Amino acid sequence: MKYRLVLRILGLLSAIISLSMVFSLAWSVVDKTPDVQAFIWSMVTGLGVGVVLFFLGRRGSETYELNVREAFAVVSLGWITAAAVGALPFYYSGMVPSYTDAFFEAMSGFTTTGATILTEIESHHRGLLFWRSFTHWLGGMGIIVLSLAILPFVGVGGMQLFKAEVPGPTPEKLTPRIRKTALVLWGVYVIISAAETAALLLCGMDLFDSLTHTFGTMATGGFSPRNESIAAFGSPLIEWVIIVFMFIAGTNFVLHLLALRGRPRAYWRDEEFRFYLKFTFICIAAVTIFLSFAGRYGGFADTLRTSTFQVVSIMTTTGYTTANFELWPQALRFLMLMLMFAGGCAGSTGGSMKQVRLQILLKRVRMEINRLLHPQQVTRIRFNGAVVNPDVISSVTAFYILYMALFVGCSFIMIAMGMDLESGIASVAATLGNIGPGLGDVGPVENYAFIAAPGKWLLSFCMLLGRLELFSVIMLFVKGTWRQ
Repeated sequence: MKYRLVLRILGLLSAIISLSMVFSLAWSVVDKTPDVQAFIWSMVTGLGVGVVLFFLGRRGSETYELNVREAFAVVSLGWITAAAVGALPFYYSGMVPSYTDAFFEAMSGFTTTGATILTEIESHHRGLLFWRSFTHWLGGMGIIVLSLAILPFVGVGGMQLFKAEVPGPTPEKLTPRIRKTALVLWGVYVIISAAETAALLLCGMDLFDSLTHTFGTMATGGFSPRNESIAAFGSPLIEWVIIVFMFIAGTNFVLHLLALRGRPRAYWRDEEFRFYLKFTFICIAAVTIFLSFAGRYGGFADTLRTSTFQVVSIMTTTGYTTANFELWPQALRFLMLMLMFAGGCAGSTGGSMKQVRLQILLKRVRMEINRLLHPQQVTRIRFNGAVVNPDVISSVTAFYILYMALFVGCSFIMIAMGMDLESGIASVAATLGNIGPGLGDVGPVENYAFIAAPGKWLLSFCMLLGRLELFSVIMLFVKGTWRQ
């Protein structure tokens, strides 16, 4: 393990986070609010930590290529560093009562979870609320991916870092050079974000709301500066715009790149996207029919819009709400809980298990059934016309087993800490899947403020696990990772 190299990159990440606070500081300066000082002190602290870590990791001018161990360590420790530094404005300003709450809120932001401990969101200044949402946008495409564009200038190669950070079973390298890959990914992210901001402005939102809700949508995060989330605007048009962009954010960004390059048919040719689209429509239809018979939202148009918004929001792990699905019939509440395990496509900003893993698991089940019926037949799993490597199948199976084991174990701990069964299970499902709102005491109109400090640290750990798809974090606890 090249400890100096890891420290150098962590120092760079701390500096990036600190400097990115300048945009939020600008809002505070314009509004002339007292949190200006909190941002200045946060930036000074973060830059100081970054300089110390960078120089501790400085060792000559030689160039290093990260190996697998360093990559996993940098990714996991990088997100912890981001949350630790990103929590400072919340803590220094007095926005939250303790550093535990500040860290929880920051980790929720950077991991695009959207779980909050704030009770009266609109009572806080715009600069702090902008930073809270901006952490989503930074974490959505990944601070690590952003830093890949800079790492070559500090003597660090980054392909292993890219593999460790980009979500999904098989990260796709879009261009021959990893630095250019990072810039391409961020370019697509910025273009789509700008399109949503413009659309929300045309719908009547002001610039602040348009930007903050774009950050939450494109990162599939869900933080809103409004107490009632998207429902506060009471606009069907705004809801449909956000539905469209939530679905886009849950789609593989490689497909968006191909579409921008004049190949829109790439969407339909992708097996995962077709599955994602069909699965979404089936769930929307089921919820719409159920709510129509229940007569919850009057006319069909309102019922369809409400059903579509909640299904797309939960499936893509965004977490925005326009209705309290905690009041829905038990069957639909159970469906919402199950959707928390679905997630968006691989290569998207969505969390949870991802559609491609669900597909491969279903194909694996079908293959085993066929093998029992036809013992002599040679069967293989195919995806997008190609035979799936057995190593990928093993990786997906291991991921599923580990995901469910962590879900059960962490749920048990939360319940042992005093939460009721439903709330304990939902809190872990919502944080491990990077969704935000759950059921029970952590439902769509509730928050996580009441949870004791140990529970908040555990759920913060769940957010990190979910954002980095388990293995990157688990590697920190393997003895071999830290050997020279």
